[in-house]
Amino acid sequence: MPTSIHPTAATHVLPATIDNQQWIYLRHPDGVVGPEHYALRTQSLSTVLSAGEVLVEARYLSVDPYMRINQSSRPTYNALPHALDTVQTAGVVGRVMASGVPHLAPGDWVEGMLGWQTHARVHHSVLRKLDPALAPVSTALGALGMPGRTAWFGLTESGRPHAGEVVVVSGAAGAVGSLVAQFAKRHGCKVLGIAGGASKCDWLRTTLGLDWAVDYKAHADADALAATIKALTGGVDVYFDNVGGMVTDAVIPLINLRARIIICGTISQYSGGLDQPESGPRFLHHMLYQRATIQGMLARDYAHRMDEMLKIVGPWVKAGSLVFEETIVHGFDQLPATLNSLFTGDHRGKLLVAVDPL
Repeated sequence: MPTSIHPTAATHVLPATIDNQQWIYLRHPDGVVGPEHYALRTQSLSTVLSAGEVLVEARYLSVDPYMRINQSSRPTYNALPHALDTVQTAGVVGRVMASGVPHLAPGDWVEGMLGWQTHARVHHSVLRKLDPALAPVSTALGALGMPGRTAWFGLTESGRPHAGEVVVVSGAAGAVGSLVAQFAKRHGCKVLGIAGGASKCDWLRTTLGLDWAVDYKAHADADALAATIKALTGGVDVYFDNVGGMVTDAVIPLINLRARIIICGTISQYSGGLDQPESGPRFLHHMLYQRATIQGMLARDYAHRMDEMLKIVGPWVKAGSLVFEETIVHGFDQLPATLNSLFTGDHRGKLLVAVDPL
């Protein structure tokens, strides 16, 4: 049944319909995903709400490596690939334009999996209300969102770090890796971050305060990278892997007795390697020798514990004691190109696209 819009003094009367721009995923990529795999369409969206519905205007849209995983033609953690001719799935932070429920009013900030579109009319149950006083609302897609949940539970539950241990993080300048590195330091660990480029490594050392940072691009092969890591650390107790490929080839032979390896991502393999996997090292003998464990983790496995993470990490963000760098690209039209830049560009922290309000 249609319902009336929740009124406030600041609300202006909405038209019966609004133009909703959408990025539609059209074609499966064989390699790097880019604008050629999408089409920009405009949909007429009714503003008349049914019971329990909320109308949201997008302000920040998330760009994440998992999007390329979901486009694989082979089975992944989803039963089926991302459906063609549908809106690209994505996390969104937006403002309520109209509401059919009392606990959400026009102007409130919310977060949800609303996809790459400028507006969404959804049931309130898929939205999380945000508190702008706690932190910038964009952090609901970063340090206080899925990346933060991934980093916190991936490290603490799967990595089980102890003070004095050596933690190595690949992709350490990224949205998840930069948080894992800081969380490991808070556990009293010695942390080595691996990233691409001297500037990122300088940032890891000077801004995040890591014990060591290594530029994998400065090494010709896995053996050379392994030699550098070995010389700095002596061995690895916890390896948090966001990259896979050559970097992981270098780290696995360096693990210590009862090491823990967390497979969070393998971004080096996403642009084609998911469909035609590269042959990796035959490293299982290292797992045997060191009686180590290797475990994959997904943020969705800890979605029901989001409040637990927020109670711990939220005060750090509010106090300014946790670095949560964001790279923000402006313009809804930039979304596919921004996704492409995950694999070809140079950024730090969480990658977002901002949309100016109409």
